[in-house]
Amino acid sequence: MDLRIDSEVQSVKQRFGIVGNSSKLNNAIRVAMQVSPTDMSVLISGESGAGKESFSKIIHSLSHRKHGQFIAINCGAIPEGTIDSELFGHEKGSFTGAHDSRKGYFEVTNGGTIFLDEIGEMPVSTQARLLRVLENGEFIKVGSSKVQKTDVRVIAATNVDLMEAIEKNKFREDLYYRLNTVPIHVPALRERGEDVALLFRKFAADFSENYSTKPVVLNDDAKEVLLKFRFPGNIRQLKNLVEQMSVLEMDRHITADTLLNYLPKTTSYLPALANKIEGKENFSERDILYKVLFDMKKDMSEMKTLIHRILSDDSSSSEILSEHKRLFNDMDSYSSADSNEYTDSEPSPVKPIMLESHREAGNKREDDEAFEIEDISHETEDDDSLSLEKKEKEMIIMALKKNSNKRKYAARDLGISERTLYRKIKQYEIDNI
Repeated sequence: MDLRIDSEVQSVKQRFGIVGNSSKLNNAIRVAMQVSPTDMSVLISGESGAGKESFSKIIHSLSHRKHGQFIAINCGAIPEGTIDSELFGHEKGSFTGAHDSRKGYFEVTNGGTIFLDEIGEMPVSTQARLLRVLENGEFIKVGSSKVQKTDVRVIAATNVDLMEAIEKNKFREDLYYRLNTVPIHVPALRERGEDVALLFRKFAADFSENYSTKPVVLNDDAKEVLLKFRFPGNIRQLKNLVEQMSVLEMDRHITADTLLNYLPKTTSYLPALANKIEGKENFSERDILYKVLFDMKKDMSEMKTLIHRILSDDSSSSEILSEHKRLFNDMDSYSSADSNEYTDSEPSPVKPIMLESHREAGNKREDDEAFEIEDISHETEDDDSLSLEKKEKEMIIMALKKNSNKRKYAARDLGISERTLYRKIKQYEIDNI
């Protein structure tokens, strides 16, 4: 039984020009084959360029509707003002420019299959019309009151997370479950392993025939580079890459260095935490800066505790400094110039940080405790730009700007009391922001 199914999968791949042997790809094809004889709605998910349209053609060609019409529509390419007319038709005079009546795709494709690509881009008002078609097989033309019937199978595809779109009220939940009767996930190219090399050879042979040249061939190092690249554009990006090299490269043997010249430079992304600040999806440079500054404050608090321990127990100094070497690495530079003048047994005269605890009278909150950061001896002009006192002042100004000069909320953001904030404002001579 399994051998028969595998042979049928290979037959389908040959028929539709699908290259690859990955298990995820084969599983998606099996699901498409099994659902084809039915009239169930299918939702195909996968990244842009992964080949979702090929699966819609497989489903249509293996169904009893194969002799009917097949229409592929990109919902994201049709303007919101005309998509209802495109899908369901319109009556003469129903809107400006409607000089004649027009049949929509659901009327023209009666008895066939409609493939709605990028279904997540469909306007919410149009989604309501589509839901009626899926549930009752009924639709109404724009500008008409007459209900018409249609027998159309709908296959939808998306490259976005529809559940996330539902949470943002950009996609109807009832339509999602109506479309998602049978889900098919098309794997991204980077998930298909050796299929990348197979596709490269296939495209190289195709372009060799088109341009009457020898096909480009990868050496072992180049193949390794190819397999490690993530291909955010998937098959479409790989095909463009092979075509470029087929046209531009005189030497048909592609090395790793040559291949790297055609691959886009990898983009460095911010840590995942950056887009999770306070549960916000969109974040600004200001949000990230606040996060960095507050982390600096946390590190300084930890450093304060450690130095108190050192001062109170000289015997444990070496152990503590070794244990928290990361926190004190930056401080080594302050004393490096004078390090030769002192022996290991002599304490260094450099005192990079002066700590002074403050507690407001009558206030028992721990937040009132603060410390002053004094100037560092042996400080250079470069060190001045990194002055913690300067950073503290900048952080206070930014917090005040963020909270429209409301000191109560600024103090809360900074993690200090209002009294301490007032004192700091006076100390740094900060005028109203």
